[in-house]
Amino acid sequence: MKSSPNFRSNLRKQEKLDSDQLDRINKIEQLAIAKFMGDLRELESALGMLTLGRQYGWKVIHLLHSKATVKKYEEILNIKVRDEFPDQTATSIRNNGFKLVQNVSNFWKAASGELVKLPNKHLAD
Repeated sequence: MKSSPNFRSNLRKQEKLDSDQLDRINKIEQLAIAKFMGDLRELESALGMLTLGRQYGWKVIHLLHSKATVKKYEEILNIKVRDEFPDQTATSIRNNGFKLVQNVSNFWKAASGELVKLPNKHLAD
């Protein structure tokens, strides 16, 4: 794994969570783990979405995953990403896909690939 040359700048851009937000995330995690039954890789991925969603926002989450996958992870976590995460954050711009859709008129069409192909949309700089 390469380390970003912008490490310090990236660290400063990250969302700072207060104790209430951290408690909420902890509760979501605990409940999801307690109720989960099935392939642990799905739980792991859903918990990863919880972490990245806070830092990158729900728009990046929808660029990374299909609607069906987001829905599956929402069900595992018992959340709605659009209610739980901001649409974008200072960190969002690090995502290649997010950069590419900044000037499109319809985010949902862009996210689904209808307007433009998003090469390397899963990468961050």
